[in-house]
Amino acid sequence: MILIYLIFFFLVLRFAVTLFNFISNPKLTKSAKKYDDLVSILIPARNEQDDILNLLNSISAQNYPNYEVIVLDDNSTDQTFQLCQDFSDQNKRFKVIAGKPLPEDWLGKNFACYQLAQAAKGRYLIFLDADETVMDGLINNAIHRMKAGNLALLSLFTDQIMKTWGERLVVPLMHYVLLNLLPLRLVKLSSNPSFSAASGQFMMFDAANYRINQWHEQVKHQVVEDVEIMKLVKSSSYTGEALLANGYVYCRMYKSFDESVNGFSKNFFAGFNNNVFGLFFYLLLVVISPIASFFFLSTELVLFALSLIVLSRVMISLSARQNVLQNVLLHPLQLLCMVFISVISVKKHFTKTVIWKGRAIRK
Repeated sequence: MILIYLIFFFLVLRFAVTLFNFISNPKLTKSAKKYDDLVSILIPARNEQDDILNLLNSISAQNYPNYEVIVLDDNSTDQTFQLCQDFSDQNKRFKVIAGKPLPEDWLGKNFACYQLAQAAKGRYLIFLDADETVMDGLINNAIHRMKAGNLALLSLFTDQIMKTWGERLVVPLMHYVLLNLLPLRLVKLSSNPSFSAASGQFMMFDAANYRINQWHEQVKHQVVEDVEIMKLVKSSSYTGEALLANGYVYCRMYKSFDESVNGFSKNFFAGFNNNVFGLFFYLLLVVISPIASFFFLSTELVLFALSLIVLSRVMISLSARQNVLQNVLLHPLQLLCMVFISVISVKKHFTKTVIWKGRAIRK
């Protein structure tokens, strides 16, 4: 019974975290002030022929006066380079460069971002993934946030586009884990590196600070490089902030259940520092505790626990701009998918069989 009530206590604690995130509303907001600093938008791309033009077109529609766009073709085997070259020929702010061969001690995306930063000229560096869409106002609003907070790094958790039921079972887990575990405002307000979160889908750096610290080089072998960079930023006494994109950046990460599982299992275990006990404890709290409550708690406490779970799911869905009813109804299946992904992620780690975009990820 002590264990059950301990689990119940953590359920209440996680609800409190979710409530704090919902009330504090950690989102990128609109700025009335206009800026004209040179911004370098940097896009690592490997076999992205199906998505890259959508991103480039959305950037070209930005009503911002001073930016450059550099796409690095990371040794693609499809038409990514040619599509970007053709687009650049018609849009002079854009250019595409060919990536160098991947060194033995680097992971692919980290090395691509490192090369892009060397080619950039901007006052600020924005790293985007190729499968995203950006909305007008993003650049100006992000610069305002950087200046107002004297930030070395601003990271945004993008709004997720989900078109298949397989995606809806897996992709919402990203915001669920984030907003149910971490008070997002503490990324900026606390100097403790333990309160770190970031998304590689949008990473904006002060360029001068980046060139001094070479953040991607420092995490060249890290799978969860975005979070590791935020930890380094904070441990170096700089200020970083992580916010929800609030409709300014959209991303369709995966296009099926299999893609979603494969993508999340690539780094899910790494997100728990490859600690089996830590991952198991999290699954115990999030998945096993609601089931246990039916057998060991009174009817009143069971209803109370279910109310906390449903309310948490509602608040997280609203914060992430996701379908509330779908997430509430699919929540039990989403948690089962989390367990499934966890098992696969642990297996891939210990058997060293993590493959992404045709490359083995060496951990």
